[in-house]
Amino acid sequence: MHDFSWIPHQGMQILFVFFLTFIIGLEREAKKQNDDHISFGGVRTYPLIGLIGFSIGAVSEGDLALLAVGLAVIALFLLMSFWHKLNTSGYSGITTYMAALSTYVIGISIYKDLFWIAATLTVINVLLLELKEGLEQLAKRIDEGEILTFAKFLMLLAVILPLLPNESFTRFQIDPFKIWLVVVAVSAVSYGSYVLQKLSKGAKGLLLTALLGGLYSSTVTTIALARKSQEEDAPKLISGVILMASGMMYLRVIVLLALFNPVIMHILWVPFLGLALLSLVGGYAWSRLGEVRIGEVQHESKARNPLEIRSGLVFAMLFVVMLIVTNLAIEYLGNNGVYTLGLIMGVADVDPFIMGLTQSVPTLTPGTVASVGILIATSSNNAAKGFYAFTLASKETAKTSLLLLLGLALAGLVPALFLAL
Repeated sequence: MHDFSWIPHQGMQILFVFFLTFIIGLEREAKKQNDDHISFGGVRTYPLIGLIGFSIGAVSEGDLALLAVGLAVIALFLLMSFWHKLNTSGYSGITTYMAALSTYVIGISIYKDLFWIAATLTVINVLLLELKEGLEQLAKRIDEGEILTFAKFLMLLAVILPLLPNESFTRFQIDPFKIWLVVVAVSAVSYGSYVLQKLSKGAKGLLLTALLGGLYSSTVTTIALARKSQEEDAPKLISGVILMASGMMYLRVIVLLALFNPVIMHILWVPFLGLALLSLVGGYAWSRLGEVRIGEVQHESKARNPLEIRSGLVFAMLFVVMLIVTNLAIEYLGNNGVYTLGLIMGVADVDPFIMGLTQSVPTLTPGTVASVGILIATSSNNAAKGFYAFTLASKETAKTSLLLLLGLALAGLVPALFLAL
């Protein structure tokens, strides 16, 4: 191992400043070769700005007044370049100049030994500069109403959540902080799938709908695809992707269990992963047996934004109700109460039931009992989706979807039997 103790600490700082700022300069230099709008700075200018920031910090020993003067001088040069470009070409973006100011701050951060901040600023600068076109297209694809909804969600997450008391109330152990945290987590997983669907408007294939829609809500996706079968004569294709959507449900539940109850996750991750693979591989193979291929049928998801405040409040109320009902079932009916409740809740929405069990293990319910209840609930949900498809889909698709989903439901009961014994 090499020993760099012979290099002075400030020497290492200078090398680090040069390395990070050279990366930003290199990115700007590459863009300058292909874009007439960019004329300021490159592989020499940006390292010099960073080194100026570091040097002023070292000479002034971090005096804020002198650092501010240095920033003002750099800003003045940037302003001159901005006006020159604006007057000569009639166009001048401001992002490049903001990156230059950030480069000055990187130099100061390294003088303060804030290496993590300096490296993070560098990465963010390069990403924002390099992904200009992609970010601009992203802004065009996202509806303004969704941006407002997401802002409200951030308010509930970052402002209201920390204010909620993190302690249990009543004999049902209702913790407002944990309840809202569950709402946030479930909504975030669904929202991630929803955003990916919105950003993939150009790729409206059934495969994408099955994978992303299954993460969002396999029940909603099953209903949408079943109705789609009335327009397309592709029974094997549509019934196969419906099965794949249910497979994504298992992956979604694994993520939620990993976040809120590792005890249950440790028990269920193997059977759930097996069921997910069975659904995905089996569904894809079945879809390939038909004459119509996946890429030949287009479908655009019309899922609602899961971050709507009303939806979050409804889920919170359902979660509290299920938490109370689950506790009562455990108290008065024992294990059979959990299993019966799982069977009933699977017909509607499994998320409140599953998340309620995560709060009762291991204090009220053994992990094995909760795991069996979750397996029963997911199997019941698959059977319910089979009957939804049977009711809404075309004749051939209805029969096939029902059989496939009932088969998946029975497969989900196999590990439940082993755990219950």
